[in-house]
Amino acid sequence: MLMPKRVKRRRVHRGRMKGVATKGNTITYGSYGLVSQECGWITSNQIEAARVAMTRSIKRGGKVYIKIFPHKSVTKKPAEVRMGSGKGAPEYWVAVVKPGRVMFEIDGVSEEKAREAMRLAAHKLPVKCKFAIKENVVAEGGEA
Repeated sequence: MLMPKRVKRRRVHRGRMKGVATKGNTITYGSYGLVSQECGWITSNQIEAARVAMTRSIKRGGKVYIKIFPHKSVTKKPAEVRMGSGKGAPEYWVAVVKPGRVMFEIDGVSEEKAREAMRLAAHKLPVKCKFAIKENVVAEGGEA
């Protein structure tokens, strides 16, 4: 599971999710990407499940890049505890995702395999996603 090694403040505010992604909205490392179409929190477990689904689908053929990281902690109070007495303890970690954010990238596989792997990964995530292709990608065997 992904989580920060060290943090300055362990209990952060929930924040607001509005607007579109201005950073991380281009495909940089791979040839194909999975782009978010709505706002949401993606937990470290969901990131790991999507990664496993993609790597199993491409049978360890290409390279998978994860472009989101869970920096925000989500706290929870124990069951049957009265109101008050401060904020709860950190329960899990989430990555804040906005529309247009490239979450995963794949390189070294054909478009059909990449599309299928991204479809399987999108089923593991709580936000709507779409498959994206880098602008300067040429079909397998073609010339640039």
